[in-house]
Amino acid sequence: MDLGRIRATDWGIAAGMAVILLVTALSADHAGSRLDPLGYALAAAGGLALAVRRLAPVPVLAVTGLSAVGYQATGFDLPAVAYLFAVYAAVRAGHRALTVVASVAMLLTLPLAALAAGADGAGEAFAQSRGALQFAWLIAAGAAGEALRQAERRADEAERTREETARHRADEERLHIARELHDALTHQISIIKVQAEVAVHVARKRGEEVPAALLAIQEAGREANRELRATLEALRDDTTSPPRGLDDVAELVARARTIGLDATLTIEGQRHDVPAAVDRTVYRIVQESLTNIARHAGAATASVRIDCRPDALAVRVDDDGRAAPGTAPVPGVGLLGMRERVTALGGRLLAEPRHEGGFTVQAELPVDRSA
Repeated sequence: MDLGRIRATDWGIAAGMAVILLVTALSADHAGSRLDPLGYALAAAGGLALAVRRLAPVPVLAVTGLSAVGYQATGFDLPAVAYLFAVYAAVRAGHRALTVVASVAMLLTLPLAALAAGADGAGEAFAQSRGALQFAWLIAAGAAGEALRQAERRADEAERTREETARHRADEERLHIARELHDALTHQISIIKVQAEVAVHVARKRGEEVPAALLAIQEAGREANRELRATLEALRDDTTSPPRGLDDVAELVARARTIGLDATLTIEGQRHDVPAAVDRTVYRIVQESLTNIARHAGAATASVRIDCRPDALAVRVDDDGRAAPGTAPVPGVGLLGMRERVTALGGRLLAEPRHEGGFTVQAELPVDRSA
């Protein structure tokens, strides 16, 4: 039990209850006996136990009930006020049936405790235990706890409903934006791209020099088309597409082989469950890296290596393309997107030419298993 989680108000209530019970016991008329110290101790214990009623409602219910029976048996005719607080806390925590059983047992035991203390006659014993009044107060405390429990449950359900509604609206808005982008831009960008490629092809076929502006338009059209597809995929990712992760990396590597790239996949270490965001980011890094290799690197081989460590996932994608050591990589949209994803998860990304030629992308993503 973490005592640091106990609120100051709980300590205050517990201390106040212990003081009230002790003062009442000291001022009550009763025949002194050698059991008086035990009665005082039980009264104090019943009050102080309330400090942990939120963390351990059932043990507190038992302690306060036994304390009430105990100081009644030692001759102290004190009300079981601390037990009422324990009943309230236990019912609020959802232990209704157990609380009812414990309360009935205590109400049946209190008269016997009063008789053991030397009360004259069963009628006086029942009067001292205040059976009817105790029962009424127990019902009131239980009802209050149940009412608050139901109110908290309804508040939690309302909060979940609001969150689900907000997520649903966000998903609808993403789909709406994706549709608008697709309808408004895809067709026009495709026309620009096709017309520029046709113009370049015709010029080269005629043996004419292709203007630099036309080549720039051709390249810009290709890049715009690729970026638009990536944007639409990202917008639809959380709504229409199933989540992709580490289990789908093998499919990416196999797809790369179909276009003539000699791609290999190596997974080392013990596989563990990882957060969904880390799982998706690993997939995106491999996907973007293989796409860049196929389009820009001019590589014949590529290797994907994933190292599953206890506290992190390390991803490395190497190729033997035409990137030369010492040349700074052009920070395209894909590389920037990878870096943003990795940084958002508290990881590190390295993307640069290799000393032996080719290009490497290395990422390390921390895995917080306690989250």
